Amino acid sequence: MTKRASPPDQEHVTAHGSADGGAFRHVSSARLPTAWGEFTLHAFENAAGQEHVALTVGNVTHESGSNEQEKVTAPVLSRIHSECLTGDALFSLRCDCGAQLQRAMQQLAEAGRGILFYLRQEGRGIGLVNKVRAYHLQDAGADTVEANQHLGFDADLRSYDAVADICRHFGITQLALMTNNPAKVEALQRLGIQVPVRLPIEIQANTHNRNYLQTKADKMRHLLQTVPKPPR
Repeated sequence: MTKRASPPDQEHVTAHGSADGGAFRHVSSARLPTAWGEFTLHAFENAAGQEHVALTVGNVTHESGSNEQEKVTAPVLSRIHSECLTGDALFSLRCDCGAQLQRAMQQLAEAGRGILFYLRQEGRGIGLVNKVRAYHLQDAGADTVEANQHLGFDADLRSYDAVADICRHFGITQLALMTNNPAKVEALQRLGIQVPVRLPIEIQANTHNRNYLQTKADKMRHLLQTVPKPPR
């Protein structure tokens, strides 16, 4: 009779209420050596079984002074990255996602302290299959917003509740966030996470993603210097 393996001793599960009122739990952590340095990979799961991960380097909760009394909470360098299989793993040039992910990991490793939230919400929340459908519409001339809307979705369906949950797990209250998207900052602030610092993470446009980046600037308020600002 085959016995089910017991969880390793170092694995422990902690659960707490999530930002949207459900159960959210930390499942396990492990070393993650990368080309830029070693991170710790943390796995999380919400009540619906959706999985998210966070990569940390250094002490993400506090920055120590010369003694314990001087220990103060400091904004944690961070990147919120929504899953993009085509850009992150298949090296697509249709978006800037994969390049942003790599740059963020490099900057976190160089800083020696920070966190990357990797959220499982492909295609700005519409899922992988619908993302391919949206790409098909874009091939026919639609922009990224029009394609989502043609499929019956809003331009952006992402939620950042998991970020608040993960921050609560680590005791993080402030983020120095690498993003070009002011909507992320606004969403976090509504969830009680302070974002006193926003750091641009802009990738140079190429012939395949120039229109995509233009649409993000024109229709989604992304702060991009390499594409013209929308007319007032």
